[in-house]
Amino acid sequence: MNARDQVLITPGGLARLIESGEPLRILDVRWRLDAPDGRPAYLDGHLPGAVYVSLEDDLSDHTVAGRGRHPLPSGATLQNALRRWGVRQDEPIVVYDDWNRVGSARAWWVLTAAGLGTVRILDGGLAAWRSSGGELETGPVEPQPGNVTVAQQNLYAGAQPTLTAEQTSDVALFDARAPERYRGEIEPLDPVAGHIPGAENLPFATLLAADGTFVTDARLPPDGAIGTYCGSGVTATVVVAALAAAGRQVALYPGSWSEWCSDPARPVARGDD
Repeated sequence: MNARDQVLITPGGLARLIESGEPLRILDVRWRLDAPDGRPAYLDGHLPGAVYVSLEDDLSDHTVAGRGRHPLPSGATLQNALRRWGVRQDEPIVVYDDWNRVGSARAWWVLTAAGLGTVRILDGGLAAWRSSGGELETGPVEPQPGNVTVAQQNLYAGAQPTLTAEQTSDVALFDARAPERYRGEIEPLDPVAGHIPGAENLPFATLLAADGTFVTDARLPPDGAIGTYCGSGVTATVVVAALAAAGRQVALYPGSWSEWCSDPARPVARGDD
């Protein structure tokens, strides 16, 4: 299996998996900046058998201080959530969303960081599924409890490479936010505008085609250690997933700009670096 197929699955591939009747867990991870609670949309229509996952409640731990706006959950918390979603040991997982692959990329990153082996993102998300003729169901799905075990209890040092604030200078660093936020012209979410000195801008949306699928000709950074960040460690996971699909490993700075700018002693760059 090539690198792209290890990270992504097409609607046709997912349809064949569903039809085969083999064990499979589908997770609906709808989240967007202007609608962080995706459950109402999920209830209106979701993939057959899909279980709703809250990025805010299940893939983040807001009780953690000093780690940015979306701190990573602990392994124990994530394990409880996975079992609630009905995930069983060694069961393949497909994650999807309806906005720029953000929710599904965050879920893919968190679950693989926790040590789960077969997790793939539905390429193109809900729109691609519908365009392929895939059917939807309404209402909640309440599965039987799962039995999966999370081996990695600390996702900041889990199976996916991460960076601390101090380590961001050790890699070729890419800022996944929109250019105007990178340059510090606007900052709608954090108290300080700008970017980490030395970081280049690689907006996550540039790694998606017009139909929401991951591009096959992603801009690949030069060889060597690569890191990425965004506002709070969410949209940057799209960059990690896109480059993983191209065969490149990228370390995530989970706290991202929201953690970096919370310390007034850290330097801030503005404009094009």
